[in-house]
Amino acid sequence: MSARGALLFARYAYPPNELGYCGPADAAALLRPDATDGIEQRAREFEGAWSYLEFIAETAGIPDPLDERVVEAYWIGNDLLDRVDPVALLARMRERFRGQLGGTWRESGDRALAHHSFQVFEVYPWARLLGAGGNPTALSVLDRCRIRTGLVLHVDGEAATVRSRPLTWDGTMMSAGPWQEEAVRWSTGGMSLLDDLSPGDRVALHWDWVCDLLTEEQATRIETLEARQRAGLGDGVLQVHGTTW
Repeated sequence: MSARGALLFARYAYPPNELGYCGPADAAALLRPDATDGIEQRAREFEGAWSYLEFIAETAGIPDPLDERVVEAYWIGNDLLDRVDPVALLARMRERFRGQLGGTWRESGDRALAHHSFQVFEVYPWARLLGAGGNPTALSVLDRCRIRTGLVLHVDGEAATVRSRPLTWDGTMMSAGPWQEEAVRWSTGGMSLLDDLSPGDRVALHWDWVCDLLTEEQATRIETLEARQRAGLGDGVLQVHGTTW
């Protein structure tokens, strides 16, 4: 088991686990960098994410689903995703998620991708709930649940102010809206998987949490893969404009 991969998984999985949306109880266990064996056991209880990690690893011939390259492929994106056959991925999903309702994943075809953006926009039912009249709850969940990019403006103890572009919906189009400042956290009770956070850092955000420090290439991958997923939903309803810094 890769300790670096386990810690990378924990960075991104902690926010929804803390909120009770996925994974086992005691989310704080994911913020213990000296207990990576425990993180590995907990990762297996994230049913959705673990299924993708297993499939990416199998496709790439990597024995460890928590290999750092595999974890990065799912949350951020890298060249391992190019090896994943959409047809084979959907076959695995039909087996694993047989009773799961909602979403557009069954008819996604070549859009199927072993990336968190696919899980958010096509496996979860929220995108279909937007409707022409809008659905503030659905839009908020989509915005918070996706991995989005941001730029740190200020750091104040365990909190930070970042600049990011929330999703907007005008009845026919979902796009990245105007730049806004938002308050987020990067540590809680003195526990964090980041060594430090500084103004000017480009970061990955999940719910109200700073998950990771990003390179420019990683930020571009996140934005590009999300744009691809939203644009592919079809029916002329969900479209996307590109995001630029």
